[in-house]
Parts: sequence; C-alpha cells; structure tokens
Amino acid sequence: MKVDIKIPSMGESVAEATISNILKATGSFVKVDEEIIELETDKVNQALYAPQSGQVTWNVNVGQVVTIGQVIGSVETTAQAPTPSAPPPPEQKAPPPPSSPPPSSGPSAREGIPEFVASIKTPALPPTQITKTSPHATRKKMSGLRKVIAQKLVEAKNTTAMLTTFNEIDMSAVIEIRAREKDNFFKKHGAKLGFMSFFVKGVIAALKAIPQINAFLEGDEIVTFNTYDIGVAVSTDRGLMVPVIKQCEMLNFAQIELAIESFSKKAREGTISVDDLRGGTFTITNGGVFGSLLSTPILNPPQSAILGMHSIVKRPVVVNDEIVIRPMMYVALSYDHRIVDGKEAVLFLVHLKQALEDPSRLLLDL
Repeated sequence: MKVDIKIPSMGESVAEATISNILKATGSFVKVDEEIIELETDKVNQALYAPQSGQVTWNVNVGQVVTIGQVIGSVETTAQAPTPSAPPPPEQKAPPPPSSPPPSSGPSAREGIPEFVASIKTPALPPTQITKTSPHATRKKMSGLRKVIAQKLVEAKNTTAMLTTFNEIDMSAVIEIRAREKDNFFKKHGAKLGFMSFFVKGVIAALKAIPQINAFLEGDEIVTFNTYDIGVAVSTDRGLMVPVIKQCEMLNFAQIELAIESFSKKAREGTISVDDLRGGTFTITNGGVFGSLLSTPILNPPQSAILGMHSIVKRPVVVNDEIVIRPMMYVALSYDHRIVDGKEAVLFLVHLKQALEDPSRLLLDL
C-alpha cells in the first residue's frame, strides 16, 4: 500500500516552504514517525515524519519550493526492512608489477626528451577572483529565514521614518534585588531571575503611560493595542527570531522568565512554531549579551517602536552632587516618527528609567 507524504499546514500566513534537507533518500527504508525530510519557511524550520514504515520515494529535490497540501513523496508499506548483509571478504592485493629495467644511457634514450618535455602542459593558474570554487571564499545560498530577515530590515528602513533616541539607566536597584532574591526565586519557580522580566514589566508600565508607542500605522489609520504582547529577540544559528509573550500585563515575573526560557530553547532547537512568532505590539532586543555598548535597533514592522538593551558597565556618575561609580546601561528606542513624536519617545524612556531605578514603582503601577 502506498501512503502519500504531503506538506502540512504550518500556520495561516505560511503558503509555501522550501525543501532544505532530505534525511532519507529515495529507496531507503523508514520507520513510522522517523524524521525523513526538513522544510524551511519564511518563519521557522520544520521536520516531517514518516506516516508509516516502509520504503520512501521522493518526487522533489533539495531547494525546491513546495506548497501546502502538495504531495512530495510516498511510503510503500509492503516493502520489508532490509536484513543485515554479511561483511564483504577481505580485498586481495594484486602482486606488484615486475620492475622495469633502467633506461639506457645511450643516444636513443635522450632523443625523445625534448618531445616529452614539450608535451607536458603547464596548468593555467586561475585568476584571483571570487568564484563558486574559489579558494579565497566560500558561497552559501541564503536560507529562507535569512531572506525574510533581510527583506524585513530593508522594508523597515525604506517604509518608515525611523529615528532613535537614547537614555541611560542606573541598574543598581535591579542588580541588588536579583542578588538578594535569585536563589529563593529559583527554588520557588524553577526559573532564573533575569534582567528581561524587569524590562518587560518596565516596558509595560511605560507603554501604559505613552500608548502611542503601543500602536502601528495601517493606511491612514493609527491602530492602538489594548494588550501588551511583547516580542523578545532571540539569536540563533539560523538568524534572529522574535517569539512573542502574549498579554504580558497578566503575567508575573516568574511567568515571564519561564516563557522567555521556553522560547529560547525552542528557537535554538528549531522547534519554535509560527504561532509563537505571530503578533507582537512591541519588541525588546538585548545586544548587551554580546557586549554591545550602544546601537540603534531596527524596527520590527508593523510595530512602531523597539527597545534596545546594552551592556551594563560601571561608570562614574553624579548622584547628589557627588561622583560615584554605578552600573549603568544605555538604552535605545527606535521608533516610527510618522506616528510617534520625539516628546513621546523621550517620555517613554524616562518612564522606563524611573521604573527600573526604583522597581517599587512597578508594584504600585506608577
């Protein structure tokens, strides 16, 4: 019996995929639920599993674009699993050929030398240029995910009036709370208390104070969200992904940290789903984990703003007319100037700064 292998539905916004890797070649015997092929979409990678045990046959190739519902191969269930074959007999070495006598040193041995030398062709040296087989560089086709990332970045630069404003935050209070509570937090919730949950909570408070930033432009209308679905950028080997934590205003610190930990693991393992990436009203990206001191993050369309976190560095600052050393972080807010004015962007960062320098404000929703 022949069982078809079809491209399954992978979310409402996904209409096609690319065959990125064929794990079991045509003619191979596969077991039910065994990974047999890998698909790549503009959002996530996904493996397909054998529907039945049997011999697999493909009618697609690596790099081919396929559509949802398309039959890409089949499994013949009547085929039997191959039995292990006996090892081949040891190879018999052929006896060495008899050695030839040394060439004569007489005139006849020298006569053919000029002709022999002339017959040797010196290989032409390739020019130093970047070709597909050049030793000076390698070529690799862009993945579907990388293509979409590139497209989105160019789209954001070309279709928005993007501007960035900066501020700095004294992280002393947050660091002190983490140092004091991290062990009890982990014992109670099974999650590490990180900086991101503080920033998510601080961002929500700032978005409530400045609702224009929790909005996007659709035609000639400004659509303002009433919920706070925060995307947290996660770096993977395949590129940057932004899973979305839905309705963050309803979650506590532990739930936010657990959600971030789960999304990060799924992104690294390639098991993140389209639904995990869908939506989002605001994005946070943390270049500080890689050592970035300052940067201008690019918008994640159609959102109107994105917050960039950076490294925490001890610097001299003035507090109560005295110079003291404090752990400081630069933060950057990139925003679409078409719907967010500079005043709102500055007030947003000021509100975030106040919330993180005095975290008790988060409890009082100030």
